[in-house]
Amino acid sequence: MPTGIWLIGGRGSVAVSSIVGALAVRAGLAPPTGCVTELPELRDAVLTGFGDLAFGGHDPASIPLTKKAEALAVAGVLPSALVAAISADLAAVDAEIRPVPTAATQAETAELLVADLVSFRNRRALDQLVVINVSSTEQTPPPHPAHASLARLDGVLRSGRPILPWSALYAYAAFRAGCSYVDFTPSTGARLPALAELAEQCGVPYAGHDGKTGETLVRSVLAPMFAHRHLRVLSWSGINLLGGGDGANLTTPGPNAAKLASKQRVLAETLGYQPQGTTRIDCVDDIGDFKTAWNLITFSGFLGSTMRMEFTWHGCDSALAAPLVLDLARITAAAQAAGRVGALTDLAFFFKDPLGDVRHGLAEQWQALTAFVAGLDARA
Repeated sequence: MPTGIWLIGGRGSVAVSSIVGALAVRAGLAPPTGCVTELPELRDAVLTGFGDLAFGGHDPASIPLTKKAEALAVAGVLPSALVAAISADLAAVDAEIRPVPTAATQAETAELLVADLVSFRNRRALDQLVVINVSSTEQTPPPHPAHASLARLDGVLRSGRPILPWSALYAYAAFRAGCSYVDFTPSTGARLPALAELAEQCGVPYAGHDGKTGETLVRSVLAPMFAHRHLRVLSWSGINLLGGGDGANLTTPGPNAAKLASKQRVLAETLGYQPQGTTRIDCVDDIGDFKTAWNLITFSGFLGSTMRMEFTWHGCDSALAAPLVLDLARITAAAQAAGRVGALTDLAFFFKDPLGDVRHGLAEQWQALTAFVAGLDARA
């Protein structure tokens, strides 16, 4: 089942790490470490093999993929010998990363996006094409009446008023092109009612938001532990230090607020209350694509005894995110092939701010994910 992965932000660190990883696994040069779809519970014939994945995308940057991969190798994100070994394949993918098209209206821009998606799918003879947003975080847009219904949205888009953020415009174009859509960022994406309506009309699935790769992954394990032990969490504060383009982007108030809202959701919805404390994100240029998160938790136990817990997470965000991007593409493509339509709430395992009314404990999300994939096999 040849499957395409169209990456919004195709020349960024996460996208390039995903492409390099898929090419390396396909060539037998690296194991699929970090890809949960390669665990026994999920490894299944209905999921596209790494050898059947094709990559394309959009990005306003023009840096060649080989140069970006080499820069990531210098930064310690990718193995330099691996980048050299797959450079020819990486150069071939480079030709499929297009500039971001623009036009006089968002309706016309969407038509150009659709044309790129359809052309790629036809040229590569793909059974499925999954559009995945791995670009920079956007600020949350103000509500607009046209967001509520597809008929109103179509009319406003043709009028020339830019009311959709780029992530939502991409979701709109993906659905119009018959593609599934995944938002790996906390951006708006397909979260608008009008776009949910469009996905149903076009018969395509979508998933999101904000890939769960580090600090929030740990929180989704620890928060249920406190809840199940009936221990009262008094405060939970975190500091995130990161560099690179993501760190620079998150110094902007709008994107920063969207990211923090996504990260905080797991605590309130798992514990049943919001403990005191906040999460902070600071940019430290020197650490580049690596990220350090420190958390302090205070809690009370039997007879009011007050205790505390601290943890530090230090990891490479791109290396943590890339295998999940590949997982999501393979599962979402299989879901579309099986006839699933609309929000894929059972993919909450992958996200900080998942779609739908779902549980946030990682163990419960894992059970939902494995049952979902098994159900795809039953319908194949």
